[in-house]
Amino acid sequence: MELRPIRTKKDYQAALAEIERLWDVPAKSAEADRLDVLTLLVEQYERQHFPIADPDPIDFLGHVMESRGLTRKELEPCIGPRGRVSDIMNRTRPLTLEMIRRLSESLKLPAEVLIRPYRLRREVEDLAAA
Repeated sequence: MELRPIRTKKDYQAALAEIERLWDVPAKSAEADRLDVLTLLVEQYERQHFPIADPDPIDFLGHVMESRGLTRKELEPCIGPRGRVSDIMNRTRPLTLEMIRRLSESLKLPAEVLIRPYRLRREVEDLAAA
């Protein structure tokens, strides 16, 4: 397969097949370089044709807690007392910029995900009632 931009689904499928063929090649070989370039091309194609939206900040935080085995108590240094953590996780109060900074720094979370807008419970209830 000639290296060139991936423009069609057929090109994409061919690149994936070539990547699979090259997957276990020795490091620092010409084939490993080819694998690296193909991977970059596929990544660019997928970013363009199969974009993944950033998650809702509270859903993301819940997922991080679950995957790392964190409790709400462990969020208190970042968010504040137990009641405030509860308000955040139950969507009755929004994350503040300072909370986002502390979560990002302490838990190594991407701030760009945490700053995304999200609906609070009352906003969802208002929409449902309308």
